[in-house]
Amino acid sequence: MQADAKPNALLAFETLGEYLRENDWHPHRLEDRYIYRVGFSGANGKYACYAQIRVDLEQFIFYVMVPIKAPEEKRLACAEFVTRVNYGLRIGNFELDLSDGEVRYKSSLDFENETLTYNLIEVAIYPAVKTTDRYLPGLMKVIYGAVGPRVAIEEIEG
Repeated sequence: MQADAKPNALLAFETLGEYLRENDWHPHRLEDRYIYRVGFSGANGKYACYAQIRVDLEQFIFYVMVPIKAPEEKRLACAEFVTRVNYGLRIGNFELDLSDGEVRYKSSLDFENETLTYNLIEVAIYPAVKTTDRYLPGLMKVIYGAVGPRVAIEEIEG
Protein backbone atom coordinates (compact mmCIF):
# COMPACT_ATOMS: atom_id res chain seq x y z
CA MET A 1 0.00 0.00 0.00
CA GLN A 2 1.25 3.45 -0.90
CA ALA A 3 2.12 5.49 2.21
CA ASP A 4 0.16 8.52 1.03
CA ALA A 5 -2.85 6.51 -0.20
CA LYS A 6 -6.17 7.96 0.91
CA PRO A 7 -8.84 5.54 2.17
CA ASN A 8 -11.41 6.93 -0.26
CA ALA A 9 -9.01 6.29 -3.15
CA LEU A 10 -8.37 2.71 -2.05
CA LEU A 11 -12.13 2.13 -2.00
CA ALA A 12 -12.31 3.69 -5.46
CA PHE A 13 -9.71 1.23 -6.74
CA GLU A 14 -11.82 -1.66 -5.42
CA THR A 15 -14.91 -0.16 -7.07
CA LEU A 16 -13.04 0.25 -10.35
CA GLY A 17 -11.95 -3.40 -10.31
CA GLU A 18 -15.50 -4.55 -9.56
CA TYR A 19 -16.90 -2.43 -12.38
CA LEU A 20 -14.37 -3.75 -14.88
CA ARG A 21 -14.97 -7.38 -13.88
CA GLU A 22 -18.77 -7.07 -13.87
CA ASN A 23 -18.75 -5.40 -17.31
CA ASP A 24 -16.47 -7.97 -18.97
CA TRP A 25 -13.40 -5.78 -19.34
CA HIS A 26 -11.27 -8.64 -17.91
CA PRO A 27 -8.91 -6.43 -15.88
CA HIS A 28 -5.33 -7.38 -15.08
CA ARG A 29 -3.79 -5.44 -12.23
CA LEU A 30 -0.28 -4.18 -12.81
CA GLU A 31 1.83 -5.52 -9.97
CA ASP A 32 2.14 -3.24 -6.94
CA ARG A 33 0.34 -0.40 -8.74
CA TYR A 34 -3.18 0.95 -8.68
CA ILE A 35 -3.62 0.35 -12.39
CA TYR A 36 -5.67 -2.18 -14.34
CA ARG A 37 -4.81 -3.12 -17.91
CA VAL A 38 -7.82 -3.91 -20.07
CA GLY A 39 -8.47 -4.33 -23.78
CA PHE A 40 -11.07 -2.89 -26.10
CA SER A 41 -11.96 -3.96 -29.64
CA GLY A 42 -13.60 -1.25 -31.70
CA ALA A 43 -14.75 -1.08 -35.29
CA ASN A 44 -11.37 0.30 -36.40
CA GLY A 45 -8.84 -1.28 -34.06
CA LYS A 46 -7.88 -3.11 -30.90
CA TYR A 47 -6.62 -1.06 -28.00
CA ALA A 48 -4.70 -1.62 -24.78
CA CYS A 49 -6.23 0.55 -22.07
CA TYR A 50 -5.08 1.47 -18.59
CA ALA A 51 -7.47 2.37 -15.77
CA GLN A 52 -5.56 4.07 -12.98
CA ILE A 53 -6.47 5.42 -9.57
CA ARG A 54 -4.10 8.07 -8.28
CA VAL A 55 -4.49 7.08 -4.63
CA ASP A 56 -2.53 10.11 -3.44
CA LEU A 57 -4.75 12.60 -5.31
CA GLU A 58 -8.12 10.78 -5.52
CA GLN A 59 -8.15 10.88 -9.31
CA PHE A 60 -9.28 8.36 -11.93
CA ILE A 61 -7.34 8.37 -15.20
CA PHE A 62 -8.17 6.20 -18.19
CA TYR A 63 -5.75 5.85 -21.11
CA VAL A 64 -6.49 4.29 -24.50
CA MET A 65 -3.30 3.45 -26.36
CA VAL A 66 -3.30 3.84 -30.14
CA PRO A 67 -1.98 0.54 -31.56
CA ILE A 68 0.75 2.16 -33.68
CA LYS A 69 3.42 4.75 -32.94
CA ALA A 70 3.90 7.76 -35.17
CA PRO A 71 7.18 7.45 -37.06
CA GLU A 72 9.62 10.29 -36.43
CA GLU A 73 9.18 11.79 -39.89
CA LYS A 74 5.38 11.96 -39.39
CA ARG A 75 5.28 13.30 -35.81
CA LEU A 76 4.74 16.94 -36.74
CA ALA A 77 1.82 15.99 -39.01
CA CYS A 78 0.46 13.78 -36.22
CA ALA A 79 0.87 16.64 -33.74
CA GLU A 80 -1.21 18.83 -36.04
CA PHE A 81 -3.82 16.07 -36.34
CA VAL A 82 -3.99 15.64 -32.55
CA THR A 83 -4.21 19.41 -31.98
CA ARG A 84 -6.99 19.82 -34.53
CA VAL A 85 -8.95 16.86 -33.14
CA ASN A 86 -8.57 18.03 -29.54
CA TYR A 87 -10.06 21.42 -30.30
CA GLY A 88 -13.70 21.04 -29.38
CA LEU A 89 -13.51 17.64 -27.67
CA ARG A 90 -15.69 17.80 -24.58
CA ILE A 91 -14.43 14.80 -22.64
CA GLY A 92 -10.77 13.88 -22.68
CA ASN A 93 -8.00 14.55 -25.18
CA PHE A 94 -5.40 12.91 -27.38
CA GLU A 95 -1.74 13.05 -26.36
CA LEU A 96 1.33 12.55 -28.53
CA ASP A 97 4.77 11.83 -27.09
CA LEU A 98 7.09 13.55 -29.53
CA SER A 99 10.10 11.59 -28.25
CA ASP A 100 8.80 8.12 -29.21
CA GLY A 101 5.62 8.67 -31.25
CA GLU A 102 3.23 7.12 -28.72
CA VAL A 103 -0.32 8.35 -29.18
CA ARG A 104 -2.98 7.87 -26.52
CA TYR A 105 -6.32 9.22 -25.44
CA LYS A 106 -6.78 10.34 -21.85
CA SER A 107 -10.00 10.75 -19.92
CA SER A 108 -9.89 11.64 -16.24
CA LEU A 109 -11.84 12.88 -13.28
CA ASP A 110 -11.13 14.11 -9.80
CA PHE A 111 -13.27 12.42 -7.15
CA GLU A 112 -11.67 14.01 -4.09
CA ASN A 113 -13.98 13.58 -1.08
CA GLU A 114 -16.58 11.93 -3.35
CA THR A 115 -17.49 8.32 -4.04
CA LEU A 116 -16.28 6.94 -7.36
CA THR A 117 -19.39 5.26 -8.78
CA TYR A 118 -19.98 2.86 -11.64
CA ASN A 119 -21.68 5.68 -13.55
CA LEU A 120 -18.69 8.00 -13.21
CA ILE A 121 -16.35 5.23 -14.35
CA GLU A 122 -18.55 4.47 -17.34
CA VAL A 123 -18.83 8.09 -18.49
CA ALA A 124 -15.04 8.38 -18.40
CA ILE A 125 -14.26 5.10 -20.16
CA TYR A 126 -16.73 4.87 -23.03
CA PRO A 127 -16.19 8.32 -24.57
CA ALA A 128 -12.44 7.59 -24.51
CA VAL A 129 -12.60 4.28 -26.39
CA LYS A 130 -15.26 5.51 -28.81
CA THR A 131 -13.39 8.72 -29.62
CA THR A 132 -10.11 6.85 -30.12
CA ASP A 133 -11.79 4.35 -32.43
CA ARG A 134 -13.53 7.13 -34.36
CA TYR A 135 -10.32 9.03 -35.11
CA LEU A 136 -7.89 6.13 -35.60
CA PRO A 137 -8.55 5.84 -39.38
CA GLY A 138 -7.69 9.51 -39.85
CA LEU A 139 -4.50 9.21 -37.83
CA MET A 140 -3.51 6.17 -39.89
CA LYS A 141 -4.04 8.14 -43.10
CA VAL A 142 -1.78 10.87 -41.77
CA ILE A 143 0.90 8.38 -40.69
CA TYR A 144 0.88 6.54 -44.01
CA GLY A 145 0.75 9.74 -46.05
CA ALA A 146 -2.61 9.27 -47.72
CA VAL A 147 -3.86 12.73 -46.68
CA GLY A 148 -2.93 15.69 -44.51
CA PRO A 149 -4.28 16.25 -41.00
CA ARG A 150 -7.03 18.72 -41.94
CA VAL A 151 -8.42 16.52 -44.74
CA ALA A 152 -8.27 13.40 -42.53
CA ILE A 153 -10.39 15.11 -39.89
CA GLU A 154 -12.83 16.53 -42.44
CA GLU A 155 -13.36 13.00 -43.80
CA ILE A 156 -14.25 11.78 -40.30
CA GLU A 157 -16.35 14.71 -39.14
CA GLY A 158 -18.04 15.37 -42.46
